[in-house]
Parts: sequence; C-alpha cells; structure tokens
Amino acid sequence: MTILLIFFASLLFAVGATPLARRVAFALGILDQPSARKVHTSPVPLLGGVAIYLAFLAALLLFSDVFYVNQVIGILLGATWVSFLGIWDDWRGLRPLVKLAGQCFAIAILIVTGVQVEFLRNPYLNAFVTAAWMVGITNAVNFLDNMDGLSGGVAAIAAGWFLVLSLLNGQFLVAPFAAALLGASLGFLVYNFNPARIFMGDAGSLFLGFMLAAVGLKLRFPGQPDSLTWMIPIFVLGIPVLDMTLVTISRLRRGVNPWTTAGKDHLSHRLVGLGMSHRRAVVSIYALCALSGALGFAVQYVSFQIAYILFALALLGGAFGIFLFERLPRK
Repeated sequence: MTILLIFFASLLFAVGATPLARRVAFALGILDQPSARKVHTSPVPLLGGVAIYLAFLAALLLFSDVFYVNQVIGILLGATWVSFLGIWDDWRGLRPLVKLAGQCFAIAILIVTGVQVEFLRNPYLNAFVTAAWMVGITNAVNFLDNMDGLSGGVAAIAAGWFLVLSLLNGQFLVAPFAAALLGASLGFLVYNFNPARIFMGDAGSLFLGFMLAAVGLKLRFPGQPDSLTWMIPIFVLGIPVLDMTLVTISRLRRGVNPWTTAGKDHLSHRLVGLGMSHRRAVVSIYALCALSGALGFAVQYVSFQIAYILFALALLGGAFGIFLFERLPRK
C-alpha cells in the first residue's frame, strides 16, 4: 500500500509541478534554443527536471519511512547534488570536466555511505566498478535526452522493471525509490511527449540517470549468486548503454570528441533516418527498453548457462546493430 501511495503521489506532484517549472523557466530565460542539431524550431523551456526531482522527493518524504538508513541519505544527497549541477548547466553552462568532477563528488558520497558494488574481493576494485557504473549510466541517460519523451519514457520503463524486481525480491529500501522515479517520470511525460511543452534539461536527465544507477546498484537478489545477478541491472538499462556506445563509437570514428560534440547520431536519430516519425522512433525505443528489461527479469529464473547465453546474444545483437547503423548514411 505504501508503494502505491508513493507512486501516485509522485505522479500527481509531477503533473502539478511541471507547469510551474515551465513558467519559472520562461521567467528566468532558461530555454533550449533551436539549432541545426535539434528537432524543435522554437525555444522550449527547461527545468522540467526540477519538477521531477521535487515530485520524487516530496513523495518519499510524505509516505516513506526509509530515511533512517544512512545509505538512503547518501543516495539522496548525491542525487540532489547532481540535480543542482544540472540546473546550473541548464542556466549558466558548465564545462564537461567540471560536470564530471561534480558527478565524481556525488559518487564519493555514495561510496562513503556504503552504497557500492560488494561482490569483488578487492575494495578498490569495488569502488572503481561502482564509480564506472555510476558515471556511465548517469551520462547514458543524459545522452538519451535528445528527442521528445525519450529519456523520460525510458527512465519510467527502467524504474518500472526495478520496482517489480525489488518487490519480488523483498527489497523494501529499493522499492520506494523505484516507485517515486516511475511516478515522477510518467507525470513529467504528460508534458514532454511529442510535441514537448517542456524539456527536463540536465537537471532531470542527470538526476534520473544517477538515481537509476544507484537503484540498480542497491538491488539485491537473495538466494541468487552475484555471478548471475550482476547482469540484471545492465539488461534493465541496456538501451541507454547501447545509445551511448553507438554515439561514442560513431564520433570516435569521425575523429571528434564524443563527450563535447553534439549531433544527430543517436539511436533515435538513426531510426528517424530510416523513415520513422519522431513518435514512432521514440515508441520503438520504448519497446526495446521493455524487451531488454524483460530479459533481465528472466535471468533470475533461468540456469547459469542460459543467462550467460542471453547476455552474450544481447551483446552480439547490440554490436550488430551498431555495425549496421554505422554503415547506413546519416541524414
């Protein structure tokens, strides 16, 4: 019952707060201006991420009792800091290295409070893998925010899978986070689906990426070996990882910096280049995200050998997709 309250409260808060964030963005001039690499042709207000963050936090504060756990405080402090970085980047702009340094500070908060990978024998390796996972997923979701409704919808699907997995495995510290993320993402999507009336900006995409990465990090599967379950969060967040890998490879092949060079070379843009409408491309990526999450869900119920076969096939499928997209001319 508590999880349902958190979900619906977060949903309603996001639906109510997003129009307010839109007005504030217009008043402060925090707008995403049109350009050759962007789809929209007129300025669109940012700060939708502030509504997502506030809806998420308000739902947890009102209906959750998990704040006595140090790790929960660490996750929320880190996510708040990352969201603040995103707001500042949307408003004034931040250099990529400054943003990365800020993310590393947030990750350090997690590690200090005990939120980290634990299945490796070396504590330094645990910390390194934790940092790599957090940086990778945070920026993958940030990269994915390139078309109306895309990042918010994918975040909602991933949060939905994390919610199901956490409830089935008795993870009652993870479930409230997942429920609040799901509600806030869906509430924001009401205004962000094509044609978008507001964008989440870095304040939203960095926050969602950080929180999804942290939820995946905290998810546990009692009775299941770590050598099997480590791949489940990767499956759930496989589409943002695929998109970032595609973009990184594509830009490196063109001899440009993949982290500072923007362009229409994301998975969504490639699908539009194949003749899809923007909406159809976004919905197709939703379907891929749902399928990838379903594979992650299935891993806990299959044998060790089948799980690794599924993971290998997913890697091969992703590599083959990147190969095909790179061979096709980009529009």
